Amino acid sequence: MPKLTWKPGTMLYPVPAALVTCSFEGRDNIITIAWAGTVCTNPPMVSISIRPERYSYDLIKKSGEFVINIPNKNLAFATDYCGVKSGRDIDKFEVLNLTKEKASIVNVPLIKEAPLSLECKVKDIISLGSHDMFLAEVVAVNVDEALLDEGGKLHLDKAELICYNHGQYCVVGKSLGKFGFSVEKKKNKNKNKNKRKK
Repeated sequence: MPKLTWKPGTMLYPVPAALVTCSFEGRDNIITIAWAGTVCTNPPMVSISIRPERYSYDLIKKSGEFVINIPNKNLAFATDYCGVKSGRDIDKFEVLNLTKEKASIVNVPLIKEAPLSLECKVKDIISLGSHDMFLAEVVAVNVDEALLDEGGKLHLDKAELICYNHGQYCVVGKSLGKFGFSVEKKKNKNKNKNKRKK
């Protein structure tokens, strides 16, 4: 079937559904951000894009810090709620019964219930139009110990993380192959059979 051509739009789906915490002068807030992404490996950098009229915009701009909390399916309701309610009117931590956890480096609370939290320091703000992009360095990563095996390896596949896909929140699905599976050498089945016979 041929594809239809639509007007330009941000149709890069699915995207993260991140719960971004921020704080300035005793005011803590959570904002749901879908426009978030990885920017650089070394130094580790990420970006989030926010409309200047959002309550969290000034908190992040003034403090120069934020935390990206990656939600699992148990936080789906909170993820949606934090995207449609303003911190100007309510304390989202209190309303949603979420636990503030002290970060290791930044002065912004983590969400204890989130399986993964990235502490970030803003390096630059780029005005792009409807949104400003905050480029930030990841200065610490906080991981739920329940996701580590005996050897300390992280198993994020067990976290039941969620993403945002064109208006819907979805649990990240079944694995189709690990990184590099397309070029991985196939194991010799006959060789394994011979080993078993011995």
